[in-house]
Amino acid sequence: MPLITLLKRFALSLALLGGLTLSAADDRPNVIIILADDMGFSDIGAYGGEIETPTLDKLAAGGMKFSRFYNSARCCPTRASLMTGLHPHQTGIGWMTNPPQSGKMDHGPEFPSYRGFLNRNSLTMAEVLRESGYATFLAGKWHLGMNAQDRWPLQRGFEKFYGSLAGATNFFTPEGARGITFQNDPVPEPESTTNRRYYTTDAFTDYAMTFIREEKAAQDRPFFLYLAYTAPHWPLHAHQEEVQKYVGKYMAGWDQLRETRLQRQRELGLIDEGWALSDRSFKAWDELDLAKQKEMDLRMANYAAMVDRMDQNIGRLVDYLKATDQFDNTLILFMSDNGACQEGGKLGGKTDPYDLATWEATYGAGPSYGEAWANASNTPFRKFKHFTHEGGISTPLIAHWPQGITPRADWYGEPATLIDLAPTVYELAHASYPQRHAGQEIHALSGISLMPAFAGQAIDRAEPLFFEHEDNAALLDGKWKLVGSKVSVPGEVDASKWELYDLENDRTETRDLAASHPVKVARLADRWSDWAAGIGVYPKPASRAVPEPK
Repeated sequence: MPLITLLKRFALSLALLGGLTLSAADDRPNVIIILADDMGFSDIGAYGGEIETPTLDKLAAGGMKFSRFYNSARCCPTRASLMTGLHPHQTGIGWMTNPPQSGKMDHGPEFPSYRGFLNRNSLTMAEVLRESGYATFLAGKWHLGMNAQDRWPLQRGFEKFYGSLAGATNFFTPEGARGITFQNDPVPEPESTTNRRYYTTDAFTDYAMTFIREEKAAQDRPFFLYLAYTAPHWPLHAHQEEVQKYVGKYMAGWDQLRETRLQRQRELGLIDEGWALSDRSFKAWDELDLAKQKEMDLRMANYAAMVDRMDQNIGRLVDYLKATDQFDNTLILFMSDNGACQEGGKLGGKTDPYDLATWEATYGAGPSYGEAWANASNTPFRKFKHFTHEGGISTPLIAHWPQGITPRADWYGEPATLIDLAPTVYELAHASYPQRHAGQEIHALSGISLMPAFAGQAIDRAEPLFFEHEDNAALLDGKWKLVGSKVSVPGEVDASKWELYDLENDRTETRDLAASHPVKVARLADRWSDWAAGIGVYPKPASRAVPEPK
């Protein structure tokens, strides 16, 4: 064992024995949370996909992978929950954040769960970890409030920030309100960090490594890095070097792709043989003419290229950590913010992917791959982003930490969710989570630490898991899942909208058991309603009319 490691451990022991703070001799792990944007459950290789993701596959093989990890169905609510360990409504982001350069959705104090930015009754991981002696960095997407500077990353605990305050950008030429910010300053013309032209996925990674390098040369504290990619969120912009790797590979179509991925998932032990593949969401591939098939193949090639390039960049980060002897004591967590994205129409919008100049200059959902491909990305589940069915809230979770997680080939099958991450990180960082901060009452954490899971043990959750977004709701209690879409009416819940599934036998939600188990539905619905009332989900005044966000 290197002498420096022995000295650190000896100093740590002295600190513990003497009741001193851990900052005196820091052997605590670094923490990196990597968040993909709008990536489906089955896209990466470790979860059944054919897209080339060797880095993530190696991290999964060298650590552990969760088969049932849940997000909050949409970008902003997931980020709010991930950053705070709270349900989104408790943070003020029960729906979405304020659009750029707009006062919309800032509903005022009478709607505290829907203000559209992180409130001060919540603390970010960066705020908690910074006070515990960690360096705190964010590279990538914020999307937790941008209409006032006191809502920005540096004002919420991060020491260094490079990325987008808004929810999405042009990948090659981010500009205006959806441009790039460095620290608190806009970057009008961001420069490339590679030998290719500027690309946000590349730049986010390079700035992340720069932040780590600068810290290593200065105070050398343990660091917390939140690397929040915008890939593969629309617009589907990718380097042609990656796009051309995939052109033609999707001409078999989404029906065949779903079958192929499902078979691979069953071989991996991720999906049970008894679970039926959910219905396709749109028409069969063979109903398209050849010209449309080629167009759709190109759209999916762009999407795959974005995931591929993200994996390459994660590989560069991993290589840097290894080269600087920081890899073994770094916990890396990888996940996606919601299920695959159906926005942009059934077949991906009107923008022509063959008109490359227009495609790459366009911001919006037009350059997307559409619902039919999103259905394949979420194999084998139903529905998509926005929804609380499995296709909306299921994400891969890979946890890799050589000093703390023994590699395991099997899947960790107990359900876990975003509110569990903050308790986990705080436990391993020996960080204190306060009841009050800066004169404000702080919501208590309701998640549980996943440290037992890292050791292959049960996490023994006592309470169900609850979800709500845009009136899509769910409750997970043991093997049972209560789920409904558009379940609310003003001030109450429409019980006729509830569905009930036995996830042990039907995780793909193909057999609704609500009619045969009315008592169970009523009991679970009451529990969900109690939870919803407690965190401010309902009631909503009937006069409240808010437009669908873009």
